[in-house]
Formats: sequence, C-alpha cells, structure tokens
Amino acid sequence: QVQLVESGGGLVQAGGSLRLSCAASGRTFSSYAMGWFRQAPGKEREFVAAISRRGDGTRYADSVKGRFTISRDNAKNTVYLQMNSLKPEDTAVYYCAARLTDYVPSAFDLWGQGTQVTVSS
Repeated sequence: QVQLVESGGGLVQAGGSLRLSCAASGRTFSSYAMGWFRQAPGKEREFVAAISRRGDGTRYADSVKGRFTISRDNAKNTVYLQMNSLKPEDTAVYYCAARLTDYVPSAFDLWGQGTQVTVSS
C-alpha cells in the first residue's frame, strides 16, 4: 500500500491561492483513487475533492466547486489541490487520502498526516 505525505500548506490572505501536494510512496500509485479532506477546529473531517486513478473522473464538495481543482501526475506519484479565491472558512488541516479502486469513491482507507491551511481575513 502507499504512504502519503502532504505539503504546501501555510498562511494566506483571503482571496489568495495555495497549491497542496501529496506525495505517495510505492510503485502502485496509479492504482489508487485519491482524495482531499479537511478538518477545521471543533468540526468533523469533511470531503473536499477526489480524483480517479487515471485522472479522468473528479468530484468536489459544493463549498469548493469553481475554486479548487484536484489533479494528479502518476509519473510523479503526486496528487495536487489547487486552491484559489480562498476564504477564512477554508481554514483547516487538509488531509490526503487514497483508496485502491477504479472509480471515484466516497470513502477512503489510507490517510496522510495533514497540512495546515490558514486563511486570514
């Protein structure tokens, strides 16, 4: 199975952009659908975006549609989350997730450690 390491988090002003990366170990990255979730203080972890193992299918939470874009580079074993027009309510720890499947799943079973994103108003 893959191991996941997120990077790219930080502090940004409202309206700004960040790109998160999730690097996966192992040679079977292209077999995994990938996703991004987030957890704000005092709230449950919530789904943000997901992408199929070939990159030909994506799904987004309504709250980020039109602002966030998920993509992947299977040659680099990396999945990305481009976040534009950031809002203070996007502040959270962002987690990368993986699942061995051909489609875009709702549930994932492998998780990274998370990276903090803070959006100031």
